[in-house]
Amino acid sequence: MNSPASTQDPLSEVPVSPAGSGPAPVAAPGPETDPAFDPALEPATDTAIHTAAPVPAQPRLSLFGQFRQHLPTVPSALAALVSLIVVTLFLHTFVLQPYLIPSESMEHTLLVGDFLLFNKQVYAPAGGLGWLLPYRPVERGDIIVFHHPSPPLLVKRVIGLPGDHLRIEDGQVFVNGAPLEEPYATFEPAPPNQFRDNFPARIYTDPEVDPDWWRQMQSLTSHGDLVVPQGQYFVLGDNRNHSKDSRFWGFVPRQAIVARPLVIYFSLTRPSTTDVQPVTQQASDDRLGHERELAVRLYGFARWSRIFRIVH
Repeated sequence: MNSPASTQDPLSEVPVSPAGSGPAPVAAPGPETDPAFDPALEPATDTAIHTAAPVPAQPRLSLFGQFRQHLPTVPSALAALVSLIVVTLFLHTFVLQPYLIPSESMEHTLLVGDFLLFNKQVYAPAGGLGWLLPYRPVERGDIIVFHHPSPPLLVKRVIGLPGDHLRIEDGQVFVNGAPLEEPYATFEPAPPNQFRDNFPARIYTDPEVDPDWWRQMQSLTSHGDLVVPQGQYFVLGDNRNHSKDSRFWGFVPRQAIVARPLVIYFSLTRPSTTDVQPVTQQASDDRLGHERELAVRLYGFARWSRIFRIVH
């Protein structure tokens, strides 16, 4: 039997607080009490949680203020405007140019009120950029834009090339002895004109013919055909009976050709003085003639079907 002195209760080893009110608190594990203690491996406790500082509320912008945030600055706006002006001037000077058809001489290919864009590079000298831009020589059937004393710019179709022998008999064009197929030519009603319909004429019968051209034409006529000199082009309007062209004032020099019409980008409805106006019948239910007048005016001020039509 063991003696009471040798027998110890495990609870007797618990340290007592100095006040004697209870057991002393056990020290938390740490480097002082446990050599194998690693703080990184210990789970986080509530004492490690820190409250973040409150974020101050941002002032709410009005709709106008939000819009102003997306507006460009004055320097950036000016830089964009200058760039736009430079690009526009470059395209207008070297590549494209707008033009309004003022007369009926090219009907019905080009109508009065058509707005065109010209391709100013197609006939320019190729130089070192021939691989990039579509340069090509002037060909028969091309519609060209060229300088002229009055008006400053004219639009006509090339019929005769340098070296060609041509003549016109009763309105039919012959080039180098063969009749020329011209599906684009129109012959609207007009009084007969021997000089216009039979060219070159032997007698000076039309006062609208340039006298200098008449004298030059006599020296260039051979066996009833007009011979086109080198570097010159003979042009006609598609509306043959209502066109003042090479028959009346002569050839177009190659250096005067500046562009070729590319596309109709808009077309205003304009009456033609050479068309035979059809007689319009008034609808039986429109006794005053004002039914749908506003709708017709809004829709009819432009030729919508001609917009973006390629010129050829």
